[in-house]
Parts: sequence; structure tokens; C-alpha cells
Amino acid sequence: MVRHKGFSNIEGLRSFLVRNVPLHAYYSTAYYESPEEKMESKGWLGADLYFDIDADHIATDCRKVHDKWTCKGCSFSGKGIAPETCPICGGRSFDEKTWPCNVCLESAKQETVKLVEMLTKDFGFALDDVMVSFSGHRGYHVHVENEEIQKMDSMARKEIVDYVTGTGLEAEFHGLKRSSNRSDMLSGPRLDDFGWRGRIARGTYEFLKNPQKDKLLLLGLKKRVVDALIRDKALILQSWDSGGPWNQVKGVGPENWKIVAQQVMKMHSAKIDTVVTTDIHRLIRLTNTLHGKTGLMKVAFSTSEIEGFDPFREAVAFKEGEATIFVEEAPEFGLGDESFGPFRNERIELPMAPAMLLLCKGLAEVA
Repeated sequence: MVRHKGFSNIEGLRSFLVRNVPLHAYYSTAYYESPEEKMESKGWLGADLYFDIDADHIATDCRKVHDKWTCKGCSFSGKGIAPETCPICGGRSFDEKTWPCNVCLESAKQETVKLVEMLTKDFGFALDDVMVSFSGHRGYHVHVENEEIQKMDSMARKEIVDYVTGTGLEAEFHGLKRSSNRSDMLSGPRLDDFGWRGRIARGTYEFLKNPQKDKLLLLGLKKRVVDALIRDKALILQSWDSGGPWNQVKGVGPENWKIVAQQVMKMHSAKIDTVVTTDIHRLIRLTNTLHGKTGLMKVAFSTSEIEGFDPFREAVAFKEGEATIFVEEAPEFGLGDESFGPFRNERIELPMAPAMLLLCKGLAEVA
């Protein structure tokens, strides 16, 4: 790792990258008086606010298909997320191979959409203050550049983290509470409320619009409560015109609604890497550089372009040439306008972009 570098212009940075050809290139989210000094002498001036949304923090079913782990102690391997300890030797060190599939990246994109909505609607940041980037691998970065937040310390940023992740949220502090006159009466948030109140209401509406018995039972609700929620679905949907379903369904009491609300808060929180946001000295991948694990670019774009952004088209750096590689094992995947794979123990000539992806992921070697 080459650190403590500073450049007075873009040409100096470009020349340095050409001479050294790094596998990864990062820059600091912080501002310093003397960037090239050691950490204790840099003179911290402030830091932008960054969020990292990575598919590694999202439990998608597809990971059981395309992700693989191998114990470094005994070489036992399995699919999906690596366990805490190896079931054979008890080891805790694993070689993990992950894959950036469409499902993983779409899940990360939806978490990014949720986060941007919170930053703009709940915190009041202007759209011009918020920039989104595809990380080049399995997720997205959200960058807030605003003088109001640059001086915030780690603890203040932790408060923002807690808000967007829903940490410590209690439904009764966001509108879901018993009446002061009657303990069996319940008032709750409305669809047009701001902040987490409205998010709880709208999330409950969506969650119960098509209630699924197995999911409701998994929350710990009793069967009679689940049956009531399914039976009175039409009444629940209609009730939002007059304040919500909180007192409308017979047999569904305050504690039951609290369980539903807590699940909704979990679903509608943003899944971020909390350490990145609280770190006021954080290094973040440099925009328009290649990610060493994929050969794809980190690409920045405005918040209005999130929904239509396709990383497997717009982050492709290598547009020409071919390479002959030997592929050990790789799933079927798309890149640009073409599909490739699946491959298993075969020598093949591929366009440079998919070949580079397989090489960077450690699934192939140059033949």
C-alpha cells in the first residue's frame, strides 16, 4: 500500500498511476492541511460524508449458488456465505470467492435508492449535494459533499448511521402508541407522515397488501392473529383513508402491531457498511479507476440516474481485443450485450472485458 501522496493537478496523479499501475486506487474522504505528511501531522480539516452499500451485507438467495468458500486449514469448501468456523477442522480463516450477479447488484441498488431518499427527504440534503457511484464490484457508494457535515466527528456520523439503519428505533416513539384514555385503543402513523413515521405506515401498507402466512408466522405472531390479518386484508387497505388499521382488525392488538412495525422498520432501513460512514479518515475508491477484483470501472452519476443505471454496460472499460484463458469454474453471466458461460475446466477465447472479469475474480488464468 502506497499512502500519504498528494498531487497539485490531475496530470500529476495520472502520471503517477501510469508509472505505478496499481491494482486499486483510493483517495481520502478527508481534507488535510498537509496530505503527504504522516497521519499525526496531516492537520485534519474535515471530511465528506460517505456511505458504502455492498451486496456482501445483503442476504440474497443467489449467493448460495455463485459464492464459494474454502477453509484455509483443511480445504473443505461450500457454497454461500462462509461460516464462522469450519465444520470439519474448526478453522476460522477462509478463502472466499464472490460473484457480482444481476440479483446482487439490483439488491444493492434498491438499498441505495432507500438511502438517497432518506438523505434528501429526511435530512434535507439538496440533490446536488449527493452523488452516487457504482463501486466497480458488488455495490454502490453515496457521497455527500456539504460544508455543514464536513466538521462532524465520528460520534455525530454514528447518529446518522443509526437513523438510516433503523438502529434502536422503537415503534411507539414514531406514532404507534396506546390511547391515554383507553389502553385497548391504538393510534399509529399515517401514510403522509414524514420521516420514519411515514416509512412505518407505508411499509406496513405494502407488507400487508399481499400478506403471506409463512412470513407472518416467522415474525412470532400467533396463528389467530395471522388469520385475522389475512381475513381482513380488504378492511386494512381501506382503513388507510381514515388513519390506518391500528384499531380496525379484531384480535390484532398493540403488541401484534408493534411486531409488524418492527419488521417493517427492518425491511425499510438502508443496509450500509457502518464503519465507512463513521470513519473520518476513510479511503474510498477513486472515480473512473478500475476495480482490481473485476476490471470494471468505478462510475459516478447523478441521483436521478440510479434506476436506469446498468453496471454491466456502463462500467465496462475494455471494449476491444480478446484473450485466451483457462477457466476453472464460472457461472453464466452477461456483460455488455453478450452472455458468457457457464464454464468449467475449459480453454476459451473471450472478448477482453469478460476475460478480465474472470481473471480478476481468480476464476481463470491466462492460457
